[in-house]
Amino acid sequence: MMPLLRRLVPLTAVALGAVSIAGAQGRPAGIAAEVDAVYAQADSFYQDLHRQPELSGHEEKTAATLAAGLKALGYEVTTGVGRTGIVGVLKNGAGPVVLLRTELDALPVEEKTGLDYASTARTKDDNGVDVGVMHACGHDLHMAAWMATARIMIGTRDRWAGTLVLMGQPAEETLRGAQWMIEAGLLTRFPKPDAALAVHDDARYPAGLIGYRAGPVLSNSDTIRVTIFGAGGHGARPEATIDPVVIAARTVLALQTIVSREVSPFDAAVITVGTIHAGTKANIIPAEARIELSVRSLTEKVRAHLLSAIDRIVKAEAIAGRSPREPIIDRFDGADALVNDPALTERVSSALRRALGPERVKEIEPEMPSEDFSRLRGAGVPTLALRIGAVEPAALAAAEKSGDTLPGLHSPLFAPERELTLKAAITAEVLSLRELMPVGAGPTGR
Repeated sequence: MMPLLRRLVPLTAVALGAVSIAGAQGRPAGIAAEVDAVYAQADSFYQDLHRQPELSGHEEKTAATLAAGLKALGYEVTTGVGRTGIVGVLKNGAGPVVLLRTELDALPVEEKTGLDYASTARTKDDNGVDVGVMHACGHDLHMAAWMATARIMIGTRDRWAGTLVLMGQPAEETLRGAQWMIEAGLLTRFPKPDAALAVHDDARYPAGLIGYRAGPVLSNSDTIRVTIFGAGGHGARPEATIDPVVIAARTVLALQTIVSREVSPFDAAVITVGTIHAGTKANIIPAEARIELSVRSLTEKVRAHLLSAIDRIVKAEAIAGRSPREPIIDRFDGADALVNDPALTERVSSALRRALGPERVKEIEPEMPSEDFSRLRGAGVPTLALRIGAVEPAALAAAEKSGDTLPGLHSPLFAPERELTLKAAITAEVLSLRELMPVGAGPTGR
């Protein structure tokens, strides 16, 4: 990562100079010109980040690189905020405080894109398993856009007023990093935001599209580990045992009836059994079996019903299978639904539509992945997460016509269309920040 860090510092000054020159001809440059001025450096930074990913909670080099870049630009930077989290602050007169978040972490995925800047990184995960590492969710693109936005904002301080807080968050993929940073004083050691913004690339939409939606946009998430107990013994004498594998199998099937028979078709809900662990040998009936579930919902009412129904069915199947003790049901690694503040969403989306036109800025549908940016809303900060289309438009159109499925987020084959996606992310961030921190606004905005 050190070559990347060394490269970032001198190029920062070059990018800043480009921004200043663009606005030095008597009136501010248009947003397209401002983004064009920083794009080459942002694209190079993106490719370097992509080559050198780090797993959740281990983003030391990535965090150091971003911190060095912000310091070179002139931001006040604090590192180690929630393990590897970083916070950059730029005070630019009286006005509101707005936070812009990016994520730092990559996924335990072995990349298979064949790109000339593809990751070849491997490491041991927290369980000691050797894994490939890849930015398969676009966090590298988010970081590159975040840094480019930081350059534009500090180079055009006559265009906005207030305090910009830049949040570099670890461990988004494990839904832990935002809480780590809050517990480390994100909202007390630094200026507390009047609003918080984030962007995320989206493999459902053409590159360059900026998507918004008021209200729930990503789901509640609950991960549940169930341990089912039996009485082990010889596989040739099942009558002398209580088989937890059979109980687990019946439980998996029964759990699928919750969504299909207990939840309205008009309510979004997902129950996925992602792992089953039991046994060591074909002719040994084990003493216990474990299953892990991913549970998703958009409303608290549906969430409560899903969790209650899982508890009911797991315990009932254990009784029906003569389990010698009640199963253990452990809920962990959860996040609340990501809910975009309606007033904040309307204000920012209106500004984006005015600047870019309705063809580039559209209302989108919610989806069932989850994300811990919602922790900020839980702490009392209005939030808005925008989606950025990431698929080459012609390829997306062809896939829709043929019925083919293109690689999506978390796929070893996923790669965003770089230029259109990165430029749209920078554009969305800069325009949103300027809308929320206009010159002459009071301390909380308009």
